[in-house]
Amino acid sequence: MWKKEDAKPQGVSESTVAASTAFGTTQSPDAPSLISPPVSPRAAACISRGIKIKGEVTGTEDLFVDGQVEGKLHLTANSCLTIGPNGDVKADLNAREIIVRGKVEGKITARDKLQIWSTGQITGEVQTDRLAIEDGALLRGKVEAGKQITKPAETKAAAATATSKTSQSTGLNSGTAAD
Repeated sequence: MWKKEDAKPQGVSESTVAASTAFGTTQSPDAPSLISPPVSPRAAACISRGIKIKGEVTGTEDLFVDGQVEGKLHLTANSCLTIGPNGDVKADLNAREIIVRGKVEGKITARDKLQIWSTGQITGEVQTDRLAIEDGALLRGKVEAGKQITKPAETKAAAATATSKTSQSTGLNSGTAAD
């Protein structure tokens, strides 16, 4: 009598077949199974441990740095820069969002948000709209956080113009009610 289990090739488990179907792989059941999730088009580039770069790195994609970098890291567009727990960076950083889990020395410009995890250490200048620091993190240097406001001279001029327009439009005079 024929059984469904007899039809399976030897060495292929049901979980392997189910996982390959779930991830959309089209390997034959006889091929050795190396299952990996599909790569997203937004997957981060990686500078891993043991890699050392001196110079300028620019790009438009997300970047994960777990090695050593000296120089400049500039990510344009909607990119996120992550310094991993083994990352040792002596560079100027510029990205929309920056996450620091390792060591960074230099000027950091996070156009939207800077996160410093508990293992993160920053020495240098920081400029960002939003700043999040976990307990245990280290931050030494100058910090400018929050939305950029207009210069004080421009603010005074705008306030003076608004005040003069208000008093003219309301028709206020300095007389008393008894007049």
